[in-house]
Amino acid sequence: MQKKFTKKQAQDLAKRLSKKSVLVWDKLTRAQTGEAMALAEDYKRFLDQGKTEREAVAALVSMAAENGFAFPGKKGRGLCMPVSSKVLALYLPGKESPMEGLNIIASHLDSPRLDCKQNPLYECVDLVFLKTHYYGGIRKHQWLARPLAIHGRIVKTDGSYLDLAIGEDPDDPVFTILDLLPHLARKVQANKKLFEAFDAEKLNILLGSMPLGPDDVKDRFKLAMLHLLHDKYGLVEEDFLAGELEVVPAGKARDVGLDRSLIGAYGHDDRVCAYASASALFAQKTPRYGCLALFFDKEEIGSEGRTSAKSRVLEHFVEQVLEAAGVDASGRNVRKCLYRSRALSADVNAALDPDYQDVHEKQNAARMGYGVCVTKFTGSGGKSGANDASAEYMGQVRKIFDKNKVIWQTGELGKVDIGGGGTIAKFLAAWGMDIVDCGTAVLSMHSPFEIVSKADLYMTRQAYSAFFADCAPMEDK
Repeated sequence: MQKKFTKKQAQDLAKRLSKKSVLVWDKLTRAQTGEAMALAEDYKRFLDQGKTEREAVAALVSMAAENGFAFPGKKGRGLCMPVSSKVLALYLPGKESPMEGLNIIASHLDSPRLDCKQNPLYECVDLVFLKTHYYGGIRKHQWLARPLAIHGRIVKTDGSYLDLAIGEDPDDPVFTILDLLPHLARKVQANKKLFEAFDAEKLNILLGSMPLGPDDVKDRFKLAMLHLLHDKYGLVEEDFLAGELEVVPAGKARDVGLDRSLIGAYGHDDRVCAYASASALFAQKTPRYGCLALFFDKEEIGSEGRTSAKSRVLEHFVEQVLEAAGVDASGRNVRKCLYRSRALSADVNAALDPDYQDVHEKQNAARMGYGVCVTKFTGSGGKSGANDASAEYMGQVRKIFDKNKVIWQTGELGKVDIGGGGTIAKFLAAWGMDIVDCGTAVLSMHSPFEIVSKADLYMTRQAYSAFFADCAPMEDK
């Protein structure tokens, strides 16, 4: 027979045996709260500097230089290795040889947005527009009737290039996509499914409305815009063919809430993890094992292309790490180094939305303010396309976080038959390394104005610092 317990005994037993979620704000000291707030201010500056993957790489390279990192072949406390201005690796040597494996944290710098098409410029009913193609998973209606900015690079016929960022300075013009007034939307939009109500080919950027020349000049509104672009930037229409122009929400990252406990901005997915991993790396002194922070592109479109986690660029980075350590950078040694490595896929997860709790399985949903989120498996449905971390590795990560008093939680991306999604974890796992997803919980994910908690940002940085400092090879490696 089961022993009878008094109320107090049962309460003590529950305290010892039951799992209880911990709100970060309840545990932070006054000094730690100050650190969290200061970290958030620095993070907001990073967000404002890096609204595209190119800009984010440039901001990280600048931060790396300030922290003593140098390009390969130069003297510094660590290596700074950009590729194509869109992907980056930062490496801090450890006491052990890199052949003992590296502690790797990998994030991505691209975010959902609108890309200008290669022949974008046209006029219609005396207005000038740019045609776009959306990039990544967006909800199209969220991009209508709001201030937008244009960032990117255009390579001219002479090989020189022009970098643009229009719409961010208070004196800049902004751009927008027109929306239909509700009085006329009943038949066109109101009775349709949301995805069908907003046509991707109508996500066109309003560029201007002034003509050039008399009314018998053909396409005089478009001609006026071409004249302006040539006069100000030296561009001709053909230059758009070699352009990479990204349309993003205009405006700076902002505090949200009267208590300023939250940050609202474009691009938390996944720049919150990218920033936290860089900040954690720069704070390391001399770790036991080499620490590698990776920042990839193209995650939002399935990690395709030269600058993605699926490409061979990781091998290129490890070759440079081995060469800097005086180790033979043969293919065999690169593979051996990666097989012995341990990694976190630093990516965000969906926070429990108070107004849409029915799409979450609440017992296994991440919550705002409850610390960094560890996601054991990704994928969708029956874990299709997933990385599924082993029990042993989950145990190791848990031990590291608990030892360093990191407040953490677990999560999954919605109910099994409703949600799901992929990260770059499976592409690094293909090298044989242990890896698990670990990042910040986000509300309004993939929207033009995502929300994170400053407490969770702080714990994400603390988690990454602990991982860099304390992760080691497991026995079977």
